[in-house]
Amino acid sequence: MDTRAQPSEHGVAALSSVLAHGLVGHEVLIERLLVALLADGHLLVEGPPGLAKTRAVKWLSEAVEGSFARIQCTPDLMPSDLTGTPVYKPQEGTFEFVPGPVFTNLVLVDEINRAPPKVQSALLEAMAEHQVTAGNETHALPDPFLVVATQNPIEHDGTFPLPEAQLDRFLLHVVLELPGLETERRILDLVEAETQGGVPHAQAVTLGQLAEARAAVRAVHLAPELRDFIVRLVLATREGPLAGDIEHAVSPRGSLALAAAARARAYLQGRDYAMPEDVTALAGDALAHRMVLTWRAVADGRKPRDVVADILAATPPL
Repeated sequence: MDTRAQPSEHGVAALSSVLAHGLVGHEVLIERLLVALLADGHLLVEGPPGLAKTRAVKWLSEAVEGSFARIQCTPDLMPSDLTGTPVYKPQEGTFEFVPGPVFTNLVLVDEINRAPPKVQSALLEAMAEHQVTAGNETHALPDPFLVVATQNPIEHDGTFPLPEAQLDRFLLHVVLELPGLETERRILDLVEAETQGGVPHAQAVTLGQLAEARAAVRAVHLAPELRDFIVRLVLATREGPLAGDIEHAVSPRGSLALAAAARARAYLQGRDYAMPEDVTALAGDALAHRMVLTWRAVADGRKPRDVVADILAATPPL
């Protein structure tokens, strides 16, 4: 086995256990955060208030070296509030670009569906091309650059649903559920311990270690048979018995996202090769938000994740 693809005991892969100390019952969210970080993608986290969505990103910002910014979205937010704007310098008679909060390594866009469409559109270039164009100048964003956006599915007043083009920019879309009794008790115990100063903070992973981990993820082997499996899953959204429920199928970006995410998950699992279980574990989060169902399927109570689950059941991995 190629040792270059093995996660260091004290490196990025160790973040799973470190973050788990402050995020009770969020093993899936922790894994998705690290997958997005390693695969150079972006993450959309959806769930009711009080499920530690913001807390998770803050813990990640403390665990990884680099700059962090939080953007609290409101209906009156302007694109320049995110990207920055040219400011006139009367002493010099010139304009100087003042960067906005998007010029950080980790950006938390809280309640992104409260931002108006023009603000959501301002994020498209940043997320897709890691750059911001202001006036006649293009400014590169820092590397690494990760956007984690949250949204609340309960409140609809004053919100703007994300368009398909915006959703497609997210590598993964995680949907959180309310915890059960045992998890709820552990959360209570954790908060009580924090008030007494009993929960240690994570030791930061350096940007150099992160760069090495990302290089190792790119070297993870994706067998031809596994690539075929990914492509067959995506093509099943365009043709076949289940395609009748889908108005707009998954684009090739879905195949690329699922392959990159599977590599990152394999790395986190301590392997230098991806397996079908990596693909099946991530398929729902990588593909569901990239499809639009027909009105008939919606009327029947179908959801995109239901369709992905049916496609997985009907598609043999190898």
